[in-house]
Amino acid sequence: MELDQVQVHEPEHIKANRPALEGKRVAVLMTDGVEQVEYTQPRSFLEQHGAQVILISPKGVGQSVQGMNHDEKGDTFPVEMGIVDAKPGDFDALLLPGGEQNPLELRKSPESIAFIRDFYAEDKPIAAICHAPWVLIDAGIAESKHLTSWPEIQDDMKQAGAEWVDQEVVIDEKLITSRKPDDIPAFNDALLKAMMISPDMADMGASS
Repeated sequence: MELDQVQVHEPEHIKANRPALEGKRVAVLMTDGVEQVEYTQPRSFLEQHGAQVILISPKGVGQSVQGMNHDEKGDTFPVEMGIVDAKPGDFDALLLPGGEQNPLELRKSPESIAFIRDFYAEDKPIAAICHAPWVLIDAGIAESKHLTSWPEIQDDMKQAGAEWVDQEVVIDEKLITSRKPDDIPAFNDALLKAMMISPDMADMGASS
């Protein structure tokens, strides 16, 4: 009986050694034409810190997303959840990789834009890199925000009312944006910190 009582409280050193994002779920929304490294490096980083990462796409489960290494085709990645089945309330953060064609295709998907808009309404981190901030315009969340992006789309961001800044990572409340693959380390660190600020944030958002 005494042994049972001893095991009630978990030792502090075990708690301290837990991965920082243990129990967290991150949605990655993307489709064909995604810049491969902007998906693979953040996903690996998040998983190393204990998060569960799910690839969501307008394509269906069982299909694959074509990655790109700049202008050359890269690897393909299996879709793990269709956008029609995705609910913002089931995730703690949203990752939007870039690549030019990927966000252009997402902008044609009403379900994808609605998912991003609803995710923002739940006040949880959204991290977009390179060309991905384009979709923030369609979701109606770029106006009056401090954002960055691939420099060539800065005029689009400004016309949408964003305050565009040329730096490796820009944080405006729960929105995290970066410009290019070279910015990934800063981008990853900003997302990690945003996800650690409030462990209960996922339970506080509006229901979808």
